Amino acid sequence: MELKPIGIIHSPFPEAAGTPIQPVYAKDTKGSVEILPEFAEGLKDLDGFERIWLITYFHLAREPRMLVKPYMDDKLRGLFSTRAPARPNPIGISCVRLLSVEGRTLHVAEIDILDGTPLLDIKPYSPRFDCFSVSRIGWLAKAREELSQADQRFFEK
Repeated sequence: MELKPIGIIHSPFPEAAGTPIQPVYAKDTKGSVEILPEFAEGLKDLDGFERIWLITYFHLAREPRMLVKPYMDDKLRGLFSTRAPARPNPIGISCVRLLSVEGRTLHVAEIDILDGTPLLDIKPYSPRFDCFSVSRIGWLAKAREELSQADQRFFEK
């Protein structure tokens, strides 16, 4: 398997500590996404979408552990029941608000991604496909809402 970046994320977050743990906790945070020239044509028609999925490579995450203490809990949980960034394949997804498209630059808001993160792909958000009504959300039903920013736990080698 071979993956190559299509761009780079620019955000105000140089390190994990203090970074919002999800876009919902990054309300006023703005950033940009710089698309490599060979992929610029693929941005056609993207400006018609309010939200986009950014698929990223967690290039700074440490080696994964199968049991982790997630940001919003005090108990060890199975890695795959969390959104911890240290994973066997360190791929992230983030649904950000698209403010504008200016040439090869996407201006975004509600960004929760570290500065310099490689971008692997972009997909448009569609409530028709991406919004599900659910009745079970596992341990997150009792998660601590006040813990909305990351620390270094998944980035220290």
